[in-house]
Amino acid sequence: MSATDEELSTVLASLHLDSARRHIFLCVGGGKCAEVEASERSWAYLKKRLRELGLVDAAGGVLRTKVNCLRVCRDGPIAVVYPDGTWYRDCTPDNLERIITEHLIGGRVVATLAIATSPLAPA
Repeated sequence: MSATDEELSTVLASLHLDSARRHIFLCVGGGKCAEVEASERSWAYLKKRLRELGLVDAAGGVLRTKVNCLRVCRDGPIAVVYPDGTWYRDCTPDNLERIITEHLIGGRVVATLAIATSPLAPA
């Protein structure tokens, strides 16, 4: 089913894509880097906490995406935060709270959880 241009514009505006400060991708796939149940708990926590903080579907908010695999497959769940390109390991609910408050909101990388930094090249 194809959306009309107007419907698509409405959806995009409701997400505030044009003003998001960061975008976090969280791996919840396959069970290679973490048990599927643990990954799903982390995803549920991330969604709930960002909503509680008013950062979902808000100007200046945070986008979040659940992905099947980020290909690290060790010490998961794995997350990556853009535009910074910071990769995180062991994204349990407790560690996600630190990532949310210190990085997504505060702009400071959580060094004890970060495993790599690889910002995307400018266009």
